[in-house]
Amino acid sequence: MKKSWRRERDKMQKKLEKQRAFFRSGRTIPLAFRKKALKRLGRAIRQHEKEIYAALREDLNKSKTETFMCEVGMTLAELSYMLKHLEGWAKKKYVRSPLAQFSATSFTVKEPYGVALIMSPWNYPFMLTMEPLIGAIAAGNCAVVKPSAYAPATSAVIRRILRACFPEEYIFVVDGGRAENQALLDQRFDYIFFTGGVTVGKEVMAKAAKHLTPVTLELGGKSPCVVDRTAKLELAAKRIAFGKLLNCGQTCVAPDYILVERSVKDEFLVYLKKWIVRMYGADATENDAYVKMINQKHFDRVTGLIDPEKVVFGGGWNERTMQIQPTILDDVTAEDAVMQEEIFGPIFPILPVDSMAEAEEFIRKREKPLALYLFTQNKALAERFLRYVPFGGGCINDTIIHLATSRMGFGGVGGSGMGSYHGKKSFETFSHEKSIVNKHTWMDLPVRYAPYHRIQRLLLRLFLR
Repeated sequence: MKKSWRRERDKMQKKLEKQRAFFRSGRTIPLAFRKKALKRLGRAIRQHEKEIYAALREDLNKSKTETFMCEVGMTLAELSYMLKHLEGWAKKKYVRSPLAQFSATSFTVKEPYGVALIMSPWNYPFMLTMEPLIGAIAAGNCAVVKPSAYAPATSAVIRRILRACFPEEYIFVVDGGRAENQALLDQRFDYIFFTGGVTVGKEVMAKAAKHLTPVTLELGGKSPCVVDRTAKLELAAKRIAFGKLLNCGQTCVAPDYILVERSVKDEFLVYLKKWIVRMYGADATENDAYVKMINQKHFDRVTGLIDPEKVVFGGGWNERTMQIQPTILDDVTAEDAVMQEEIFGPIFPILPVDSMAEAEEFIRKREKPLALYLFTQNKALAERFLRYVPFGGGCINDTIIHLATSRMGFGGVGGSGMGSYHGKKSFETFSHEKSIVNKHTWMDLPVRYAPYHRIQRLLLRLFLR
């Protein structure tokens, strides 16, 4: 094992030395080079589109429609947005110089970090690899890309696409599992972008700390849904079912549990059952478009969270296909097994509350979630949750869709992650901003130079107030 790890580490080191040399050559700096690389990537994705659909069907049983909506389409939209705005984002940004610096010009300049490591997960294996990579390329970096070993078919397509597009000294794809991850994290990178679970995220941050490498951590957690008595209950049920069952719950921002006011709970459950059936049928495991669990270990973990005594809908599964029925658990408490970890599966825990104050307190006592979804017609309540309840991002009267735009950043807070990306935020994430003062030479105010006399002290107070 040690020999294998050392061999991988040495191999990685040689690859990284080539990437650092490529970056130092300055070839990635011109905007023309970056735009050409992004356009080449876009063409390759379109050329391999059928392979992407087939790979995601193999890895997760994703339908062509869901794959386009959540993986290919979002990636291409991000690419288009980046190409459209890149030149403007990369320009010098001038700011006003303070009077004390007269006469000078002040501005900021964005520069790439250098060699970035992008580690992606298995749940949206294509999109969550490509979107950070688009940001890294746009900012002018070289990149090492590590797709998930748990989605081997998709990882193979990613490898083919990137190897066809770019030389390894520019963009390098690393295959494999834990040994390769360990070998990578033992290297020094200029930036690390990690998407995955909290446990591995902590390890990534610890490894990065040894080299003082900046990181973005896109993690997860238990994202709550809150339904108050003023909500349009059927619409809320429909949108919650959509958000939860997208990718069969294997989404970092999926609604994890539902806090619903007790007075409307029974009516809400009627609508929730109705829309689950409407979308996937009475038994979703018989629906060809229904996503499966990624592997046996994950399947066993999720089925182990189902308490038969609290099941009011679903509760079954097909072990051969690793599909789990959408399952509603009623009257769940904070002590139940399903509330002890992120579910990452098609289970809907229902926790009745007597008031929105109780719901707010329940959420604030726990780790800051990656997302929060509030269903209400009460504007004052919505404003209160936005102001006083911490979370990464979310929706009022919908789920999931806040991440499906390049015009806003997406990211977590606290235990759900740090940093953000999408659109301009991706470009900024993979860029260092230099602050520059260009001091003019036609005059030189003596006020800052010793020895300091009374008139200088008075002028300093005037300039620095």
